[in-house]
Amino acid sequence: MKNSIIFIIVLILAGSAGFTAQRLMMNSDRQNLPIQLPEETASVIGQRRPDFELNDIEGNPRNINEWNNKVILVNFWATWCPPCKKEIPAFMELQEQYADQGFQIIGIAIDNLDDVKDYVDTMGINYPVMAAELTAMEIARLYGNRINALPFSAFVDRNGIITHIKPGELSKEATEKLIQSLL
Repeated sequence: MKNSIIFIIVLILAGSAGFTAQRLMMNSDRQNLPIQLPEETASVIGQRRPDFELNDIEGNPRNINEWNNKVILVNFWATWCPPCKKEIPAFMELQEQYADQGFQIIGIAIDNLDDVKDYVDTMGINYPVMAAELTAMEIARLYGNRINALPFSAFVDRNGIITHIKPGELSKEATEKLIQSLL
C-alpha cells in the first residue's frame, strides 16, 4: 500500500512538472523549434546515449543497441498525459515516412503495462513501445530529463550521440526538421 501511494505521488509530481515545463516552453513551440534545457540538463547533449534493456508490451526483451546506426527518437510518455497522447499520431506518421531512411522511434511509457497495451492497440502505434513505470523515469533522467517532464524526447544520431532533448510536446514540424537534419 505504501509503495502504491509513493508511486501515485511520483506520477502526480511528474505530470505537474511536465505540464509546467510545457507551459514555460510555449514560446519555443510558437517558433516551431525544439529547445535545449539549461546547463544542468543539457549536459547529456553530445554524450553517448545510455544503454538500456526493457521488455516491450508483448514481453520481449528489447535493447537500445538493436537500433544502432539509426537516427532514434526516444520518447517518454504516459497514457494519462494529454500532450503525450497528442503527439503520438504525428510520431506514427513520421515513423512510417522515415523508417526506410534509417529512422526509429522508441516509446517508453511511464505507466502500467495494461493501460499501455490498451492504448497501443487502440491507436495502432507502429513503433516499439515499452512500459516500465519507475524504471522508465530513471532512464528518462539518464537521457536528460532532470525535471521529470512528460512528454520528454531525446534525439540520437547514427553514432549513438544525443543531439537534442525536448521536455514537453513536440510539433510534427519541429520533429520532422530534427529528423531530416540527422538523416
